[in-house]
Amino acid sequence: MTAEAMTTTRRRPAYVAAKRVFDIVAASAGLIVLSPLLLVIAVLIALDSRGPVLFRQKRIGLHGGEFTMLKFRTMYVNSDEAHHREMVRRTAMGEKTTLADGRQVYKPPNDPRVTRVGRWLRASCADELPQLINVIRGDMSLVGPRPALSYELPFYKEWHYARFELVPGITGLWQVTRDAGVSFDDMMRLDIEYGGKATVLSDLLLVLRTLPAVVRQRGVF
Repeated sequence: MTAEAMTTTRRRPAYVAAKRVFDIVAASAGLIVLSPLLLVIAVLIALDSRGPVLFRQKRIGLHGGEFTMLKFRTMYVNSDEAHHREMVRRTAMGEKTTLADGRQVYKPPNDPRVTRVGRWLRASCADELPQLINVIRGDMSLVGPRPALSYELPFYKEWHYARFELVPGITGLWQVTRDAGVSFDDMMRLDIEYGGKATVLSDLLLVLRTLPAVVRQRGVF
């Protein structure tokens, strides 16, 4: 990965300012428009299994800073995170699972930790909607690299850290272009490629491409 390929938004303050305005306006509008849906989801989660409606998780964002990311809870309370740690390891090491239809994926389906409502939320990516609050707070952007987990870092190569020069996002270039079997390095390359070419218009187009990607890929976020 060359230095030119690692060009980041730090050198474009006008874009950073415009992106922040776009994030605040769009995320605020999204929360208002989607508020009935958010309320219905919250009720369904509460009826389906005991525990809080929201799931809070520490993530790594801009310049390696830590923040609390919000999601709708999709798992049973006190679920062991060892399953997800193993999925991260398999993805980083390129170890795939072959499904009955012949597809090869890093994230096997039918996770026993996931609730009935949680399966629908994950398939539709509706569990990500509370991150609109993170966007308004400034922890995240609508578009950017997915916020990292601390236990991903042992698998990072030196050039992977360029993604921390960007505000993490709800959606991004690799989310709307990838399939379930894309490699760990390819995820990183797409994140860094986005950082070098992003504009407010490209951000808007990626947001508009997200829903078709979810329908096509059935929850690969």
